[in-house]
Amino acid sequence: MSRIASCFAALRGRGKTALIPFVTAGDSDPALTVPLMHAMVKAGADIIELGVPFSDPMAEGPVIQRACERALRHHVSLRDVLDMVAAFRRDDAATPVVLMGYLNPVEVMGYQAFARRAREAGVDGVITVDFPPEEAGGDYAHALDEEGLDPIFLLAPTSTPRRIAMISAMARGFVYYVSLKGVTGAASLDIQSVEDKLAGIRAMTDMPVGVGFGIKDAATAARIARVADAVVVGSALVRIIEEAGGDHGFVMEQVGGLLESMRTAIDNE
Repeated sequence: MSRIASCFAALRGRGKTALIPFVTAGDSDPALTVPLMHAMVKAGADIIELGVPFSDPMAEGPVIQRACERALRHHVSLRDVLDMVAAFRRDDAATPVVLMGYLNPVEVMGYQAFARRAREAGVDGVITVDFPPEEAGGDYAHALDEEGLDPIFLLAPTSTPRRIAMISAMARGFVYYVSLKGVTGAASLDIQSVEDKLAGIRAMTDMPVGVGFGIKDAATAARIARVADAVVVGSALVRIIEEAGGDHGFVMEQVGGLLESMRTAIDNE
């Protein structure tokens, strides 16, 4: 059983919902990333989603686009991100880590080399935003499978039953439901529409379903936790990093505080 599957099984046994924070690796300083990962776990994160900086992050809104730009100014590469995960693993062997990024850096490294190095670093799952399952089911999926990495795919409000079934058959770890039409950091959530869509997804898979995009505060996180197996928060955290202007102490305090408030709200549901 993978670290991700074990994490969800343990949470399910305690009747808890997973909290999954997202930050972009290397934002705003490569030296911040690993300490911030540990701080997020201390604040209540169950799984960490680590963004791989990319020059054209098409699924992201302005907040995470700027985070990629800040990280790329430090020349943070996919290899650097894997080194960060390896450094995190020296003190945390339990918390699952999921990479979220785009296909080009993986193709440059090569599928097999990427999968091997990711496994060696301690990565547990991979979301490749611009690599749909129709195309990812060959060499890429085989490389991840050989190294025991969970391929995680995105579902959207517009996903048809046929597509939900196809993605559910290919995915492992969990499926990620993008709760809004649009990019990260977009408008407010319609919780009822999320609940209705999750019912259709759950009819086709028994894997955990995480919900992300549009979760900005503890109250929204708690409402999503009523219907989802995991709450994913990204832009709200990345905005704190942006506002900090390089003040690592501010980032640690504010990110930790927001996650603690979300953890409390989720657990009280």
